[in-house]
Amino acid sequence: MTETAAPEPQIVESNATVAVDMVIENAELAEVTAIDSEANDESNQKRARDDDEKRVTKKQKVEAEVEEDEEGEEEKKPSGPVKLGYKTFGSSLELFDYFNSFLHAWGPNLNVNKYEHTMLLELLMKGHPEPDQKIGGKIRAFQVRKHPTWKSKCFFLVREDESADDFSFRKCVDHILPLPEAMQVKHDANRALGGSGKGKHRGGGGRGGARGHGGKGKPRH
Repeated sequence: MTETAAPEPQIVESNATVAVDMVIENAELAEVTAIDSEANDESNQKRARDDDEKRVTKKQKVEAEVEEDEEGEEEKKPSGPVKLGYKTFGSSLELFDYFNSFLHAWGPNLNVNKYEHTMLLELLMKGHPEPDQKIGGKIRAFQVRKHPTWKSKCFFLVREDESADDFSFRKCVDHILPLPEAMQVKHDANRALGGSGKGKHRGGGGRGGARGHGGKGKPRH
């Protein structure tokens, strides 16, 4: 008789085993997803912190620049009093008024007296950005003349060689003690020449007399 081989036993997974495997797979997938989500959260938080730090740094930089600008402005705006020649001036307005009044009170084409000569020379030396170049040697006299171009009164220096040159007392004052913004030199050339004649008049202007002849006016006390 021919023997019949017995069939190999088949291993059949139970439904319980399959269910357990699915649960494990789902758990592992959930764990991977959670790790990825956590990593993304950490990355987003780091990016947010970096953005915050950049904003803070930028803000601090801007504030520092503003403070430097303010300090620079303060350095450009010295406060009175300031000694000029024989007088001490407590403010830029006081300094401006002195020379503006003298400009409009002194006679044209006349040498100023010795007192005002010293005052104008000190103003030029301390207030002009390039006094040596402007003086160009030695000054023989100062005069008030009508500017040939702008038709307004202006201070002129007269050198030993008889050459003459105008200068803006307003610019000089503003350099020594900065004037209020409304009075500072603008692009208007007429303003830049020293004043519009609207300042307060005090009769004789400076300490020297209101009129003079060839620099012989006597100072008033």
